[in-house]
Order: sequence, then C-alpha cells, then structure tokens
Amino acid sequence: MTVVRTRFAPSPTGYLHIGGARTALYCWLYARKMQGTFILRIEDTDLERSTPESVQAILDAMQWLDLSYDEGPFYQTHQFDRYKEVAEKLLKEGKAYRCYCSKERLEKLRDDQIANKEKPRYDGLCRSLTDVGDGSFVIRFLNPDEGVVQFDDLVRGTLTFNNNELDDLIIARSDGSPTYNFTVVVDDSDMQITHVIRGDDHINNTPRQINILRALGAQIPLYAHVSMILGGDGKRLSKRHGAVSVMQYKEEGILPQALLNYLARLGWSHGDQEIFSKAELIEFFDLNHINKAPAAFNQEKLLWLNQHYLKTSDPEYVAKELAWHMDQLNLDISQGPPLIDVVKALCERAKTLREMAEKSSCFYREIEYNDAAVKQHLVPDALPALKLSRESLESLSSWDKESLHQALATISEKLGLKLGRVAQPLRVAVTGDTMSPPIDVTLELLGRERTLRRIDAALNFCK
Repeated sequence: MTVVRTRFAPSPTGYLHIGGARTALYCWLYARKMQGTFILRIEDTDLERSTPESVQAILDAMQWLDLSYDEGPFYQTHQFDRYKEVAEKLLKEGKAYRCYCSKERLEKLRDDQIANKEKPRYDGLCRSLTDVGDGSFVIRFLNPDEGVVQFDDLVRGTLTFNNNELDDLIIARSDGSPTYNFTVVVDDSDMQITHVIRGDDHINNTPRQINILRALGAQIPLYAHVSMILGGDGKRLSKRHGAVSVMQYKEEGILPQALLNYLARLGWSHGDQEIFSKAELIEFFDLNHINKAPAAFNQEKLLWLNQHYLKTSDPEYVAKELAWHMDQLNLDISQGPPLIDVVKALCERAKTLREMAEKSSCFYREIEYNDAAVKQHLVPDALPALKLSRESLESLSSWDKESLHQALATISEKLGLKLGRVAQPLRVAVTGDTMSPPIDVTLELLGRERTLRRIDAALNFCK
C-alpha cells in the first residue's frame, strides 16, 4: 500500500492568509488520517518578492496553529542545481528546447493573437532548432501537440484539457532560474508526493504539470482542487472584509483551535456537526466531502465558535493563550490573580482573548474610572454602603468568594437595601466601571489589599 505524502507549499511573498491556512489544514488532516507524511515546502523562487520576514510569518502561523510537519521546511532556492540538472536532461532527450525569441517578438505575437481573437500562446518558432545559437535563451518544455490530459480531481470529478490548447511553457528563464510550474513538478516527483491538495486557482497549471511529470517518467499524484473563500458580499476574500492574515486573528484574540475548527468547516462538512476536536477532524476528514462551491467567510460565526472554545476548553489552555494578550497590553500577570482564575471568571463574558485581557486589566494595574459610572454610583448616597463594606471586608478572616458573598448580603440586610444597591457602587469603586464578573468573584480576584485601597479612594469621590 502506498504511503500518503502531502505537501503544503506557500510562496513567502507576504503573510499566511486564511485560504492558505485552510489548504495547509486539509493537507495536514489528510496526512494524519491516512497515517502518512505532511511536508512543508517554501516556494521561494520569486527572488524579488520573497522575503525572510514572510518565511518567518509562515513558520510562526504554522506553529501557532499547531500544524506540525513531518519533513521540512524545504526551500526551493536550495534546489537550483537539481532544477538545472532536470532541465538539461529534458533538453538532451528532446523533451525541451532552447528558445531565442526576443521579448519584442513575443509581445508582437501576443498582440496579434489577441487582435485576431486567438488564445495567446507561443507559436513554436524555435521548436525545430537543432544548433545552439548565440545570445540569451530560455528553455521551453515541448508540450505534446495532440491528445488530452485527463485526471480525476478528488473534489471536482473528471477534468479534461486538450494538449493543443496548452503552451510550450518556459521552464528556465534566460538567467537560468527555474519557473514555478517546473520547480513544482521536480519537487513533487523528488518528494514522492501522492496527493496535491491546493486552491482551484491552480487547476489550469495541473495539465501542464502532468505533461512534465509524464516526460520525466514520474508518478502522477492525485489532485484535489479546493474552491476559494469569499467574503460575505460574495467577492473574493480580501482586506476589505477584515482580517485575512492568520496571525492577525491571533492578535484579535481568536484561539488557534477555534480558527482550525472554523477553517475545516469552511468548505468541508461531516453531517450537521459544527464543533470538532482535533481528533475528530482527523477521524472524519474526507476529501470527497469537500464542497465544490466557494465558501463564504462569516466573522460572526467565527466569534461564536471562539466563545464556545473559551467557555468549554481547559482553562489552563486558554490561560496559556491569554498570557500573550496580557503581555501585549503591558500587564504584569505576576501582580494579580492566577490567569486560570481570570479565565474561569470571564469565559462567559468575552468573545475573544483580547476582550478578556482588556476586561481583566483592572486586576493587574491601577484603574481608570469611567466618568459616567462615577457620576451615577460614587455619589454621597453611596457613602453608607461603601463605608460599611470597607469595615466588614477588612475584618473578614477568610478572603474567598463564599465569605465575601455572605459579608455583602449581611451589609445589604443591615442597610435595608437590595444587594445590587450595595454591589454596584462597590464594583465601580474597585474596577472603575459598571461591568465585571459577579461582585464576590471580582473582589476575590482583586485581593484584600487592592480592594480596600480602592474603596478608600472611592470614598473620596463620594465626599
């Protein structure tokens, strides 16, 4: 039985976008399901646009999403000698040829073909040359003139292309550097890739790549072309729809597991199930269940899913992810309660980690009072409740949620007030605002010293 080998092969010309991350996930899931091998290949032959920063952005995103690769990362720029070797082999076997046509001639050829409403393609002028000429040249692949390229796409079914509509594509430029379609073929062959899972924008490349693979006598992988991701307006997903970079979703406070779950369902389904653990994704994933139609990205659905994971995930896992956001806000987590306790207190009240970090800032640094909250609640009428709260809380022998709740209930009873009339001025006093977890939980997280100090400050406002 053939061992499944998949590859994710991004070009490092920018960040890893959502569409690329979904492709990586599908490649990873299929390899894991089939107990195969998942390979990361960096296609960095575009020397003008590829940057080390983009490479690092891809590696960081893969690490954050926990899409671990078994082999790689491999860099195409380290393989130029290999590409040159294969190009020379094709030349010697008469399966490729040197083309000396000038840029001007090719531009005129293209313009004339467009004017005649013909499909622009090279006319094969240099095909029959037998002698090595002077001047610069490119190497073109000798594409078959007759017959068809037919393959069974695992998403789209049988696809057929006529060879007479395919071009003699350039496989090596005049400076000797290899082109995309050529390097992909050499790498897929050398790496023994069995399944190529990629975006449907590559469909037209596939017959060209298959012909080169055949010329090399290489095994033809199975192909699965996944539809693009659209925005809510039905247009291709772009920056105008919001975040499209994977790491931007990290910055916005999305849990990696929530994003993976959402991306998996963005074009694939398993019945009506919406929530999947990683183990379930691996168990249920099937290339045959990938939808042919484009998927629409829904930000609200992602936020709903993220909140679900905030509420149901292991608090230790959430706390680990939250720590990064606390650092982004310059919050020293050593100066407050354990993050796991913050997660338990706020998981029902935040849709993102960033929102959770912002709402928990009052536990780690001095507060800024909300003017409207102060005007409404830190008023002279609140003095009796705040003073009695100060006295009662200071005398507590145990500072835990149960003891705090009982103390506040006793204060309410003494003053003949509903608990809310005591709790709300106290909440503003210790957090600066009217929104927080239940007051007993809030006080427990703040601790005795910080709570009493803030009540003292609030008493001055009331006076």
